[in-house]
Amino acid sequence: MLISPAYAQAAGGAGGGIEAFLPLILIFVVFYFLMIRPQQKRAKEHKKMLEALRRGDNILTSGGILGKVTKVDSDTEVSVEIAKDTVVKVRREMIASVIDKTEPAKGDAAKDGAAEKTEEAGGLKKLFGGKKD
Repeated sequence: MLISPAYAQAAGGAGGGIEAFLPLILIFVVFYFLMIRPQQKRAKEHKKMLEALRRGDNILTSGGILGKVTKVDSDTEVSVEIAKDTVVKVRREMIASVIDKTEPAKGDAAKDGAAEKTEEAGGLKKLFGGKKD
């Protein structure tokens, strides 16, 4: 007698179509804008920093070692002086940040022009809370 009313209250057929996937798509879009896109932006900035690396720059490695670039050996290695008369070779991708940037040579017009463009582009960053000089 109690079984009969239970059958009468059974749920209808399962809904199909795009409505079932809409929450998953929405979660993926939010995940992309909160996680993936900022990580790609940081990777692009890090690559740009490594390309601009030159002799005399003070750097910090991923291992926490501070040093001064003495020679850019190749596209993958840099010689870093970590103490007086102590030079080690470091992989470029292991450089976490550049602490102090050296000024480019006066005769290097191509790099000087690029630096001016970078300063102009950084105007909005300074206005909206970027690094201040």
